[in-house]
Amino acid sequence: MCRKNKNTTKRSTYDVIIVGAGAAGIGCGMVLQHLGVKRFAILDRHEVGASFLRWPAETRLLTPSFTINGFGMLDLNSIALKTSPAYSLQTEHPTGAEYAVYLQGVAQYFRLPIRTGVDVNEIQPNPNDEGFTVVTNQGKMKTRFVIWAAGEFQNPNANPFPGADLCRHYATVPSWQEMPGDKIVVIGGYESGVDSAIHLANQGKRVYILDPDQPWDEDEPDPSLSLSPFTFDRLREANRDGLISFDPVAVTRVEKVDSTYRVRLDNGRSLTTTQPPILATGFNGRVPQIANHFEWNEDGFPIVTEESDESTITPGLFLSGPMVRHRRVIFCFIYKFRQRFAIIGHTIADELGLDTAVLDEYRQGQMYLDDLTCCSVECAC
Repeated sequence: MCRKNKNTTKRSTYDVIIVGAGAAGIGCGMVLQHLGVKRFAILDRHEVGASFLRWPAETRLLTPSFTINGFGMLDLNSIALKTSPAYSLQTEHPTGAEYAVYLQGVAQYFRLPIRTGVDVNEIQPNPNDEGFTVVTNQGKMKTRFVIWAAGEFQNPNANPFPGADLCRHYATVPSWQEMPGDKIVVIGGYESGVDSAIHLANQGKRVYILDPDQPWDEDEPDPSLSLSPFTFDRLREANRDGLISFDPVAVTRVEKVDSTYRVRLDNGRSLTTTQPPILATGFNGRVPQIANHFEWNEDGFPIVTEESDESTITPGLFLSGPMVRHRRVIFCFIYKFRQRFAIIGHTIADELGLDTAVLDEYRQGQMYLDDLTCCSVECAC
C-alpha cells in the first residue's frame, strides 16, 4: 500500500491538479516534477494503481517488460524515465497487483505529491480564464490547469443490451478460479473476452465467445485493433483440446428463466447456460463524468488538440491515458499514451514560464511524440 508522502501538504491552491494516480497520472506527475513545477497534486479516490489492483488475479499486462534501458530503449511498460517494471518486479508480463507495486514504488521513490481518498466530483472553470475550481469530497481546490488521467477499469460498459444486468462484467471478477459451472458464454471477443476464455478453458470449462466483429481473425498490425501476440500464444495453448469456440454473432438480449440464462442472438438462435454470461464489452472511463468540458467525435471519444491533448472547448483541461485518440491513432497501450505525457507538460511549462530543456531527455527516451504523421503501422512480413 502506498502511503501519502510526508511532503504532501493540504493546500487548496495549485498550478496543476492531476486526477488519477494510475499509470497516466503518475507518469504526468513525473514530467511535472522534472520540469520544476512546485505546486501540483495528484488526486485519487482510492490508492495508487487502484485499477490494476482490481484486475482479475490471473490477468497480466499484454506488453512484455524487459530491462533494456542501457541500450537506449525504455521498458514498454515503464511510465517514467530510468525505471523498469522488469527490473523492479523480475517478471515479463506483470499481473495487475504486481504492476501496482511498480507504480507505488515510483510514487514513493520520487516523492510525488499524492493525495488518496480524494474523490473528484466536478470541475468548474473559473470566470475570466482564471483556472478551475475542483470540487471534491474533501472540499474545493483551485488550480490553473487540470490533467484528467482517471482510468477506465473501474467504469465498465455494463449495459450494452437489454438484460445485461443479468451478466457479470469482466471487471467484477476477482479471480477466474472462483467461476463455477462447466459451460460459460463470453460476450465480446477482444482482449478481455479472450483472456477470460483462456483462464476458463485452462480449468477444463467449455467456453463460447460471441462477437460480430470477429477480432480473433483481424489481420491488423496495430495491436490496438487486433489480439496481441501474447494472447495468441496463450490462446493456442489453452485451446489445444478445442474447448473454446468462436461465433461471429451479436447478442440482442439476455433473459433468465428459473436458474437458466438464455442468450439471444441476432441470427435468431440462442444459447443457454446455468451461469451468468461474462461481459467483455469494454470500459467507459471517467471522462463522461466531465463530458460537458469536451467535444466528442462520432466514435464516442473526447476531442483534444493534437498539439497538447487539451480540450478544444475548455482551455487548461488536458486528457491523458487510453481515451486519447488522434485521427486514426489509438493511444490505448501504456507504451503509446506515455509518449504524450511530456507533450502536456511542455504546454503547461510554457504557460508557467519554466525551462523545458529537460524534455530533450524525453525525446531521446521515446517519450515525446509530437509528429502524428509517423504513426501509421505497416508491416511487410
